[in-house]
Amino acid sequence: MVDILNLALPYFGLIFIGFACGKAKGLPEQGLAWMNFFLLYVSLPALLFGIMSKTPFAELNNPPFLIATTLGTATAFVLALLAGRLIGGLQWREATLAGLSGAYGNIGYMGPGLALAVLGAKAAAPTALIFCCDSIFLFTIVPLLIALTDREHETLLHSLGVVVRQIVLNPLIMSACAGALAAALHLHLPVAIDNTLLFLQNAAAPVALFVLGVTVALRPFGRVPWEVPGVIAIKLLIHPLVVFGLMLLLGPFAQPWGSTAVLMASLPPALNVFVIARQNESWIEPASVAVLIGTFASVITLTSVMWVIQTGRLVFP
Repeated sequence: MVDILNLALPYFGLIFIGFACGKAKGLPEQGLAWMNFFLLYVSLPALLFGIMSKTPFAELNNPPFLIATTLGTATAFVLALLAGRLIGGLQWREATLAGLSGAYGNIGYMGPGLALAVLGAKAAAPTALIFCCDSIFLFTIVPLLIALTDREHETLLHSLGVVVRQIVLNPLIMSACAGALAAALHLHLPVAIDNTLLFLQNAAAPVALFVLGVTVALRPFGRVPWEVPGVIAIKLLIHPLVVFGLMLLLGPFAQPWGSTAVLMASLPPALNVFVIARQNESWIEPASVAVLIGTFASVITLTSVMWVIQTGRLVFP
């Protein structure tokens, strides 16, 4: 257990340091703009490109794994959406954002660094594939469902165009696809460029975790709506259990792949949930509360999953 704490505490420690700094200094949120830009357009794309480009292309061609993990995310989304409707009495637009909160984990800021630290280089390919598939699924279904509740402002065809552009131009998805292409063509970058990318990759996890803590600290915290605990429970408990079941049902999968899928499903709600809620001017305060409570609750749930993985209790026959 000491080894697990030694592994987990630096990650959550950086989040807590960022949270404490955000609460203590009270600097304007606009100051995070360049840090977020660095993460989303420079450091994390470099990390995903490096992961994909150094993974044999044959390992990336795993349709059963893609189906299992995406189906797990879709199941969590539907359950959280229904929880929003039935428990919170939300309208479809708000319930869609509740569904996003229950299905979209922090796979960008926390996922790659944590998976590689817990499982090593063998987690690289499944981590990148999960990121791409989850992002494509959620960034497709959420805008479409919201568009269906807002038909008087824009056509469904226009909404589809916006969704396609968001997916195609997403820097993280673009970098992952470029890395997969490099792996398929067996391209090797010059040493100077490769070292530069490695330098950027090493900055991704610490900067992301610090920014996560600061951003959570700056989020407003009000009352806890009835649906939020249910949504958090779906994200932190039910989502990984569903993925584990699908790994067994649609497998067999190699141990690192199954463990990576469960670990990624155990991540807390992503900050993008709040960003998307604010963009759509709906379910804003509950989204903020879900990110905040989910992040701190994951100290227990995510560390427990890490312990189960590290001690060999999570077995995929």
